[in-house]
Amino acid sequence: MSQQLSTRVAEVIYGRFLALYGGKEPKPQQILDTPTETLRAIGLSNAKVSYVHNVARFVIEEKLTDSRLHKMSDEEVIAYLTRIKGVGRWTVEMLLMFYLGREDIFSPDDLGIQQAITLLYKLDPSDKKQHRLRMLELSAKWAPYRSHACRYLWAWKDGE
Repeated sequence: MSQQLSTRVAEVIYGRFLALYGGKEPKPQQILDTPTETLRAIGLSNAKVSYVHNVARFVIEEKLTDSRLHKMSDEEVIAYLTRIKGVGRWTVEMLLMFYLGREDIFSPDDLGIQQAITLLYKLDPSDKKQHRLRMLELSAKWAPYRSHACRYLWAWKDGE
């Protein structure tokens, strides 16, 4: 739900989403049973409603469990979950970092990470390909704790 949204807006929408289900994480079938209009009313776009339904359907059809994801490598999880329409690499990287607790995830496509690295290392972002390569070079030094480095970069950028 937080794709391409500010952290604050994402938190508000997610809070409304949980409120639909009594403040608890809903089961995938509950999500599928929730009318599109109801999900639109909490602030989700038509596309996001479709993507949320796609994820719920995937979980049911694949009989997906947390333990199954925990057994996969980072790249296996990325390849597996990006099969879902509306789920991209960035989304799965955030899931790996924040939900599965993987410690060595770097997300070069995250705007906040890009901004922080550009400012901190005084990089020129005009050549996107070169900028990305430089970010990957820098992040290699932070392995195997790149997830922690990302958290520090976000906090530094946001003045926390």
